[in-house]
Amino acid sequence: MKTKKATGSIFSAFCLVMIAVTYSGCVRESAKGSSPDPVIATASESDPLVRSARAMIDKMPDSPAGYTKLAAVYIRKARETGDFGLNRSAEASVARALEISAGDAGARKLQASLHLTFHRFAEALEAGKNLQRDFPNDSFVYGVLTDANAELGNYEEAVDNAQKMVDLRPGTSSYARVAHLRSLHGDNPGAVEMFRLSARTADPTDKEAQSWCLVQLGDEHWKNGKFQDAENTYDEALQIFPNYHLALAGKGRALAARGDLNAAAALLSDANDRVPNVEATILLGDVYAKLGNAERAQRQYDLVQVIEQKLGVSNDQKRLAILWADRDTNLDEALSIARREHDNRKDILAADALAWTLYKKGLIPDAKVAAAEALRLDSNDAKILYHAGMIEKSLGNRNQAKRLLEKALKTNPAFDLLQADNARNALAELG
Repeated sequence: MKTKKATGSIFSAFCLVMIAVTYSGCVRESAKGSSPDPVIATASESDPLVRSARAMIDKMPDSPAGYTKLAAVYIRKARETGDFGLNRSAEASVARALEISAGDAGARKLQASLHLTFHRFAEALEAGKNLQRDFPNDSFVYGVLTDANAELGNYEEAVDNAQKMVDLRPGTSSYARVAHLRSLHGDNPGAVEMFRLSARTADPTDKEAQSWCLVQLGDEHWKNGKFQDAENTYDEALQIFPNYHLALAGKGRALAARGDLNAAAALLSDANDRVPNVEATILLGDVYAKLGNAERAQRQYDLVQVIEQKLGVSNDQKRLAILWADRDTNLDEALSIARREHDNRKDILAADALAWTLYKKGLIPDAKVAAAEALRLDSNDAKILYHAGMIEKSLGNRNQAKRLLEKALKTNPAFDLLQADNARNALAELG
C-alpha cells in the first residue's frame, strides 16, 4: 500500500491517542512523599482493566510494566469516555515507569504519544527520533514521526514516515495516517479509499477505534460537499459506538449543511453535553445565528474561550483566533495567537489562521504571503481557499479572487454556515 500514487498525490497523519486534554488529571503523593502515584476518578477504579493494571503494580511495584499497562488503560478510557483528563493520569503513570527504568521501551513509546496528545509536537519529534535510533523497524515509532512531522508542517518527512509505517505493518493505524495525508494534499478519492480500509481493518473489539475511523471518513465526505454520504457514515459510526460524541457532532454538522438547523442544534447540543468541543460549540453558535437567535449564538461563542482554557494546550488556539477574526473582535489578541502558533508550527492550518488574522487587521501583503503558505499542498480545504480568495479580492486581483472563491464553494458550499454566505456575496460583487 504505497503512500504515493502514480499520479504523484500524497497523504497525511493521525494518532488514536492524539486527543486534546480538557482538564487536569489528579495525582496523589506516595506514602514516602516522593514519586507521584497516578489515580483516576473513583468511578473508574472498578473497571476490570484498571484493576488488572493495579494488581500488576501491587505484585511488581519495582517494575515499569504495571505502570505502562495502567497508562495505556487511561489513554484508551480517555478516548472512549471523552474524559481526557485521564491523559494527565496516564502521563503520571508513564513518569513513574520511566523513573523505575529510564530505557523502558513501552513507557518511552507512551511518552511520545502523550507528547502528541498534549500538542508538544517538537518534543514528540525528538522522542520519535530517539526511539527510531533504538527501534528502527518498529511501526509505532514511524506513526509518532508521521504525526509530529505533519503537525509541524514537515510534510515530505511525514509522507516518508507514513510509507515506512505501511511497509512495516499495514493496518488501521498506518492506513489512517496515509488517508489524512492524502486529504491534506487534496486527494479526496484516495483519502476515502484509505479511511474505508482503516475502518475495515480496525480491531472489532475496539468499538471506539472503529467509530473514530468512520468519523474521519464522514469528515472527508463533508469536507468535499458530500453531505448525505457524510450523514450515512456518521450513522454507521453511531451504530457501532452509540452516542459517540464525535459522530453526534459530525452528523449535526452534516444536517446543518443540508439546512436542517433545528435537528442539527439538537445533535450538537447532545454532543457538547457529553464532551465539550470547540468546533461543535462554534457551529452550534452559527446554527443559532442562522435561526435568528443572536443571544443563544453569543453564549456559544463565549463558551469557546472557556473550553480552550480548559484544554490546557496554550499553543493550539488557532480556532479561537479564527472565530474572533470572523466576528471582527479581539483582533489584536487573535493575531497574537496566530503568530505564536505559526512560530511553533509551520503546518498549513497555522499558516491559514495567520493569513486570516493578518487580513482582518488590514495587513494585506503579509496576509497574502501567509495564504500562499497555507495553499502550498494544493489542499481542497474550502475555508483555506475562501480566506485566500478574500485576500486576493482586497488586493484587487479579481480573476484570482473569483477562481479561489468559486473553488471553495464548489468544494463545499457549506464549509462554514456564515462565512459561506460571505463568500457568495463577495463573488456577486466581483460580477
